Amino acid sequence: MSSRGVQQAYSSLAQQYIDLLGSVETVHPDDLRLIEQHLGHLSGPVLDVGCGPGHLTGHLHAAGCEVTGIDLVPEFIAHARRAHPGVAFEVGSLTDVTRPDASVAGALAWYSLIHLEPGQLDSALVGIRRLLAPGGALVVGFFEGPVREPFEHEVTTAYRWPVEEMAGRLTSAGFTEVERLQRPPEGVRRPHAVLAVRAA
Repeated sequence: MSSRGVQQAYSSLAQQYIDLLGSVETVHPDDLRLIEQHLGHLSGPVLDVGCGPGHLTGHLHAAGCEVTGIDLVPEFIAHARRAHPGVAFEVGSLTDVTRPDASVAGALAWYSLIHLEPGQLDSALVGIRRLLAPGGALVVGFFEGPVREPFEHEVTTAYRWPVEEMAGRLTSAGFTEVERLQRPPEGVRRPHAVLAVRAA
């Protein structure tokens, strides 16, 4: 689906999404630990690309991070600015971030790549790599599955990825893996994976 289609789909359900998932309390403690470990104490700008309601952006800011949240959905950004005053947020696309090359110390892509078709994912990863300074950190959270396939996500079509395939695509985009975390389904939550990588 196009960026415009994804934006419209989330805009139509923005308040429900915020009510359900717009709090850091909905994030697993192991995920928060990994995010903080790799991004929380970087020296330099950090981008939360596809920040949604901004709860993880706010969490990183509270940890001392110089972080900016970016999202396609104006309703999410309006909420994030109200909920996290003093934190930088902007409306924009993770596939078209206007920052100079090698100007960013780290990036978080927390379930923000899930709606990209496989052909779009590689260029998005290369674009994020372009922004990162050498050695810069990226943390990617995504739905894991035994095969790469689309499924009917609650908002709009999303993809699940085998963790090894996602790791391989990150390697091809110029990253080196430093940590991974996988978690089986829990109640209504689908299988989950996180990869922490560095710009090679």
